Amino acid sequence: MSISREEIATTARLARIRLRDDEIDDVTSRIASILDMVDQMQAIDTSAVEPMSNSLDAAQVLRSDKVDEPGDKIAAREALMAGAPAQQDGLFLVPKVIE
Repeated sequence: MSISREEIATTARLARIRLRDDEIDDVTSRIASILDMVDQMQAIDTSAVEPMSNSLDAAQVLRSDKVDEPGDKIAAREALMAGAPAQQDGLFLVPKVIE
């Protein structure tokens, strides 16, 4: 696949990217080399390669799913509620946001 100088200029204009005339040739050659690399990669036969969900082929380490309750629930609740700007009956009060 190749790309022309005019296509680069048009794309830059549509993307609102200001390129000087001397920059257009450099950008064109860089993008052309990227497109050549993509063409080479697309030519590789990957039919025998299994898809992977993780390139490192690592397993996710998960913690056990258990409830860790503090020893003194009342003291823990009071400690949490101490930082609340408004509370009532052990619940956080928040301003009404929907009329």
